[in-house]
Formats: sequence, C-alpha cells, structure tokens
Amino acid sequence: MSDKNGSAGGKPDVAALREDIKQTRAELGETVQALAAKADVKARAKEQVELTKQKAKAQVHDATGKVREAAAAAVGAASEKVRTAKAQAGDKVALAGDKVKESGALDKVKESGVLDKVKDTGVLDKAQEARAQVQRNPIPFAAVLAAGVALVGIILIVRGRRK
Repeated sequence: MSDKNGSAGGKPDVAALREDIKQTRAELGETVQALAAKADVKARAKEQVELTKQKAKAQVHDATGKVREAAAAAVGAASEKVRTAKAQAGDKVALAGDKVKESGALDKVKESGVLDKVKDTGVLDKAQEARAQVQRNPIPFAAVLAAGVALVGIILIVRGRRK
C-alpha cells in the first residue's frame, strides 16, 4: 500500500498480508455456509418436522403417563367401591335373613310348597352360583370399570388434540 491510501507505514509485511487473506477467506467461507443454510428450505423444513415430531412424542409420552395414573386411580377407587358395596350387601342380606326368621315367613313358605317349586326350576342354584362367583372374584367388575374410564380419558385427550 502507499501513503496515498491512508496507510501509516511503508510496505506491509508479506506474511501478515497472507495471514489476513487466510482469515478473510475463512470468514467468507463461514458466511457463505450460513447463507447457504438459510437458503436451503428443504433442510430447514426437515429440521422443523423433526422438532415437531419430538414435541409430539413428548406430549404422547406425558399423556400416556397421565392416563395410566388416572386408570390406576380409577381401579383403586372402583375396587374400594366394590369392597364397600360387598360389605353393605352382606350386612343387608344378614339383616333381611334375621327379619325373615323373626317373622316366621320362611316357615310359611315351606308350608305352602313354593320353596320346592323354586328348587325344581334351578333358579336358586343359579343365584347361589352367581353369588359365589362374585364373592370369589369381585375384581373383574372393577377392572372393566377402570378400562372404561381409561378409554374415555384417551378419547378425550385425542379429541382435545384435534381441535
């Protein structure tokens, strides 16, 4: 450079000029890469799709956890209600049995022959079988109830995301 263009000294060092050129080329290369990345719409769209997929997976994971928690809570509540209902039914049956014995109605039914007719139809046996089955395993009712609650929860979550 010369004194006319504002340089303070004489001739610049060749090594310094080469280093300056090398640095300028590197900066220019980075700038070109940044501009190319901004201009590459396809790559940017793929990036956005990937981000959206990750967000959706995270939301599904969270929703699944919440539904499982709700289903577990519903199963617990339903099981407790089944136990309570079973206990109350047992108490009421015992009370009704005591009242029947006190009133003498059972003796009157035996005398009338109605009890024999009921035994002959098999209805009494079926009722006793159903009672025994419920006493042995009251949980299927609770499980069906919990599954229904979970299904309703999933449907509501899916509907909420569509809107």
